[in-house]
Amino acid sequence: MKKILLNLALILFASNLYAADLTIDMLNKRDDGKRMVYSVEVAKIDKGQTITWVAKDKGHNVEMIKGPDGATLPKKSKLNKDVSITFDTPGIYLYKCTPHVGMGMIGIVVVGGDTSNKEAIAKAKLSGKSKKKRDKFLSEI
Repeated sequence: MKKILLNLALILFASNLYAADLTIDMLNKRDDGKRMVYSVEVAKIDKGQTITWVAKDKGHNVEMIKGPDGATLPKKSKLNKDVSITFDTPGIYLYKCTPHVGMGMIGIVVVGGDTSNKEAIAKAKLSGKSKKKRDKFLSEI
């Protein structure tokens, strides 16, 4: 019985080692010259993974706009603060930087390869650069 429990514990520990989490920087300007952006704009992760958004530059946050049915969307983060979110519900999540959404500062997270809520994300209310970027991102997934 001890061997079974030990093996089970090792398997669970090893599976957590390989579930690499992701870090996304909130930036005024990315290396490619684009302004008011996240370092990764379309993130593809597995169910149970965590994304940490790091406030590299001041004046940014993360606010979830829409996600899959059944997902509890977290409250928007505070300006200039890092935030970590673990994604347990598969599907597409759309998020924005509250102060800079009009400048196109949005991002998408695809959890578990599930794109079944793509149409709902496409209908989420956005304007200007953000709408065009969202539509571009959705066409690529």
